[in-house]
Amino acid sequence: MNTLFNHIKAKSNDITLIELEGQIERLTYTNDETGYTVAKVKVSGYLEPITAVGNLVAPTPGAVLMMEGAWLEHPKFGRQFKVVAHRMKVPSSVEGIKKYLGSGLIAGIGPVMASRIVERFGEETLEVIDHRTEELEKVEGIGRKRIEMIKRAWDEQADIREVMIFLQGHGVSSGYATKIFKRYGRNSISVLTENPYTLATDIYGIGFQMADRIAEKLGFKKTAPVRAEAGILYILGQFSEEGHVYYPYELLIEKCREVLEVDREIVVEAFGRIALEKKVLTEDLNSDFEEFQANQKSVYLPQVHRAETGIAHFLSSLFSSLKAIRKIDADKAIEWVQGQIRLELAPKQIEAVRRAISDKVMVITGGPGTGKTTIISAVIKIYRAAGARILLAAPTGRASKRMSEATDYPAKTIHRLLGYSFQKGGFQKNQARPLEVDVLILDEVSMVDTILMYHLLKAVPPEATLIMVGDVYQLPSVGAGNVLKDIIRSQGIPVVELKEIFRQAEESQIIVNAHKINNGQVPELKSGKEKLEDFYFIEQDDPEQALKTIMELVCERIPRRFNLDPVDGIQVLSPMHKGVIGTESLNRSLQDALNPSKVEMIKGDRTFRLNDKVMQIRNNYEKEVFNGDIGRITSIDSENRKVTITFEEIPIPYDYFELDEIALAYAISVHKSQGSEYPAVVIPILSQHYILLQRNLIYTAVTRGKRLVVMVGSKRALAMGIKNDRIMRRYTYLCERLKEALESA
Repeated sequence: MNTLFNHIKAKSNDITLIELEGQIERLTYTNDETGYTVAKVKVSGYLEPITAVGNLVAPTPGAVLMMEGAWLEHPKFGRQFKVVAHRMKVPSSVEGIKKYLGSGLIAGIGPVMASRIVERFGEETLEVIDHRTEELEKVEGIGRKRIEMIKRAWDEQADIREVMIFLQGHGVSSGYATKIFKRYGRNSISVLTENPYTLATDIYGIGFQMADRIAEKLGFKKTAPVRAEAGILYILGQFSEEGHVYYPYELLIEKCREVLEVDREIVVEAFGRIALEKKVLTEDLNSDFEEFQANQKSVYLPQVHRAETGIAHFLSSLFSSLKAIRKIDADKAIEWVQGQIRLELAPKQIEAVRRAISDKVMVITGGPGTGKTTIISAVIKIYRAAGARILLAAPTGRASKRMSEATDYPAKTIHRLLGYSFQKGGFQKNQARPLEVDVLILDEVSMVDTILMYHLLKAVPPEATLIMVGDVYQLPSVGAGNVLKDIIRSQGIPVVELKEIFRQAEESQIIVNAHKINNGQVPELKSGKEKLEDFYFIEQDDPEQALKTIMELVCERIPRRFNLDPVDGIQVLSPMHKGVIGTESLNRSLQDALNPSKVEMIKGDRTFRLNDKVMQIRNNYEKEVFNGDIGRITSIDSENRKVTITFEEIPIPYDYFELDEIALAYAISVHKSQGSEYPAVVIPILSQHYILLQRNLIYTAVTRGKRLVVMVGSKRALAMGIKNDRIMRRYTYLCERLKEALESA
């Protein structure tokens, strides 16, 4: 049987390798990232199925597995057959074929249909599917449409198996084969052979380093031009993910030289080629001829450059256009609306309402408790009385829902407002098909990145009024840019900043302490067991003890004292992902404590269980689920390797290979919490976090809590973080572009 194996076989003087052949009964475990599999295999001559372990290519229940390996004794799981070389083949027995087809391998054939087909064709079943598909019409319940679906799925499986074998032979786990095949189809192998670096930008989860390893195995040298070109684009993309709209040329070249480990000349030549192909765009940053410096230029990815220049253009156009609605007497309107809302507005609130009535574009910014929602409600009432068409929007589902509840007026996410459709090719609202709106009120603008703001502004008609509301002191957007801050810095758009905390808000220690933090002051943290009404600090700087404290708080103390659900009512916010009290460790501990369900699906080193609280961690436009959306796992189909996650009462199906877009959400990063409010938040602030602790991060975390904030950690670490107001620089040019556009408008 040795001639069957093309895989590298490990030989040892101490271990004798033997050959076994059997049919896979079921898969106990498979790691999508590494290909490591634990399978029960029925081998002739053995009374019970054996346990086979090893890195297997596309293991499928029912398939025949020819193995070479050795028997080992596992201290916990007992006797196992360690596979060091293997090959799959389709089964030949009637029962084997039935199990193989009924495993969910082929779309359109489940266990019942598999039985019918095998009963009709017996041992010729696979031959019929492969070469005489039309004969399947003889089976009850199979029509022409299903035959086409079965044929397509069967051919795809053959192709995908070929891709898997090719990839595994070049150092890539089988887990990525489905993604690669979905992206490139039957051209997968030819695309990778020609330029494996396309994986780094085209396939989520495959970075440049993995693509580089594949390229090396395919014979590409470090100095290959295609490697340098792909490396520059990938690194520029990484900078964009870190929030930069552009990156300075010299810093980019140096970073590429360092990462690629090649001479500067190779990087510079590659940069020249991709610049000629317009894969990158550059702009001169020299503003003074006498102080001119060579290569002082910015480097953009084309789509980000288009977005930044577009924002400046559309905002200035909006600002300089006439209003769609008739002129409103501001004094009368303000007097009238105060009677409607039964509140006397403060001077700054009156100024904000007045500007919202008179100006075409404006910004309202302020922290919690400063009356932003009251202003929005007042403005809505005034414009409704004037007969204006009003739209409300926010970047996330949670933010839009909160906006709607606070104002008693319907609000949508920006994506839904713009009618995003994957099938129709993107945002359906744009310059050619603008929004039907006279007044657009946009909340949580600090969260809106450059790309999204561009698409929104494209769809706003020139005659509309745009009111932007947000807290400029929060963390900037997860995506590239610092839009709200740059608009305010431009000094060309009217801005009303609210600083006064109103009497009702002053009763909340959460709000009072949030403003202290924003002003660089450490909140008054009382020691011992003395409790504040809604703000607690529990001193504990040992990570293990802090974890224990957090578990007690979430699982017992807060639910008991405040009558809150530990999953839906409490959110743990951590400044970091790694470490004992990073999100990864916290999620594992909280999942075990809060959801011990036995119905689960394992994906790599992560376990997903029925009813788990999970978060989407990247935009999926096809599913219309976006980065930061939180849902619950409402079904797990282990046999067909599918999971259903319900977001905002909408069930969304996920295939197994799509689960790397999902993370547990019992604990999330502070960045991911933006735009959301939770009844209670628990925030670890430890000395080991000191590199990540910044004032705006702590401020953002505290302002997520609605009824309760509990910090667990070190007073020293908290003080260090609050004093650190050095915000990591983001390279953007929107402020300068907007100034220029407004001056020339």
